[in-house]
Amino acid sequence: MTSGPPAHPSALGRASAERSRRWVLHLDMDAFFASAEQLTRPTLRGRPVLVGGSGGRGVVAGASYEARVFGARSAMPMHQARRLVGAGAVVVPPRGKVYSVLSASVFDAVRTVVPVIEQLSLDEAFGEPAELAGATAAEVDTFCRRLRDVVQDASGLIASIGAGSGKQVAKIASGLAKPNGITVVPPDEQAALFATLPVRKLWGIGPVAEEKLRRLGVLTVGAFAALPEAEAASVLGSTVGPGLHRLARGIDDRPVAERAEAKQVSAETTFATDIVDLEGLRAAIAASAEAAHARLLKDGRAARTVVLKLRKSDMSIVTRSATLPYATADLATIVATARRQALDPRDLGSIRLVGVGLAGLSTVRQESLFPELDQDGAVTTSDVTRPEPAISAGETLVWRPGLDVRHDDFGHGWVQGAALGPGPGVVTVRFETRSTGPGVARTFVGDDAHLTVADPLDSLA
Repeated sequence: MTSGPPAHPSALGRASAERSRRWVLHLDMDAFFASAEQLTRPTLRGRPVLVGGSGGRGVVAGASYEARVFGARSAMPMHQARRLVGAGAVVVPPRGKVYSVLSASVFDAVRTVVPVIEQLSLDEAFGEPAELAGATAAEVDTFCRRLRDVVQDASGLIASIGAGSGKQVAKIASGLAKPNGITVVPPDEQAALFATLPVRKLWGIGPVAEEKLRRLGVLTVGAFAALPEAEAASVLGSTVGPGLHRLARGIDDRPVAERAEAKQVSAETTFATDIVDLEGLRAAIAASAEAAHARLLKDGRAARTVVLKLRKSDMSIVTRSATLPYATADLATIVATARRQALDPRDLGSIRLVGVGLAGLSTVRQESLFPELDQDGAVTTSDVTRPEPAISAGETLVWRPGLDVRHDDFGHGWVQGAALGPGPGVVTVRFETRSTGPGVARTFVGDDAHLTVADPLDSLA
């Protein structure tokens, strides 16, 4: 295997084998969404949990480590993940409010130890503690262990931490540390680590860039570093190529700084074969919308504006947007809004790239009173959970699995299952919170007057 040239002195800070001029940490919460569900719903601990939509277009937003051993992962279609995990899979809908509160508790605690952090999402951040400048790898390891304990004490959740001379190596190191571990990469070990890593591990190398490098026989970060910089620029572009090549050689002096809020999240795909019909375009829009939604969910925000981007085969770009009267993080609404902007390729011309962007971002979600009006097609009782338990004339409340509820006699719980009947049907509720340990399951008639919809944050009690 080809090894790259020695790392640049500025990246290593002329450090000895034991010390580094700077130490950047990357803290990453382990399986954050699924771990939050297992924390607040103790019955799920040790079980393969999949967080995401259970419908036909559902996508996995998070998977517990028990689910990952079967091959399930984030961004995978839910039907595929369920097939991999089997009958033991537990599917629960995302609860953004719970994740946002837990994230705030984690990073408020982190800031007591590392005052300046660069938070990338709800579950990961960089830090560069001033007191670690010039420290040995052993001293950094001790610091990271203390930081990990602070996180667990504050939230009940576990994190993995990577440390190195820059952001790139710190992020790679935290990935190697998972789950619940610490990896410290001393300056003199960085080149050896990079030499054997798959090139995709390099931050900024996506599927397209990976494929371009693979065609050249470049499979590792070390092999990429060994290329002349001019060749890297030729293959990956004059803007991106040289920067990635510097990172592959260990040159990473990017500072850690508080991050400004992103104005938009997006996802796009370039297709090997042009899209030539409306049915194919609608499927591609749904896939891009789901990928953008996953990023929105991880960012902990909601969006008002949905932007559709189409690049035609002649390389011209068509962009359309629609703004909702409220900010939403509802996947079905986002997909439907993006699809409504589609133009038939038979009229527009064949399409090679489809992208969906979400803008007008905010942390406050004001959902539509009638979300079914913003979605495609008819909405059945299995698609809608009404906000109040009262029964209107001829109407029965539908209890979705995963919904937080409260019973006057038994307290807070969540719906494990429900069955529609000719009448109100029945609902099975598991009564438990973060502090109770595994709870007792009880079954009620669907119109039980003592059972009401509850605030998800009550599960943190």
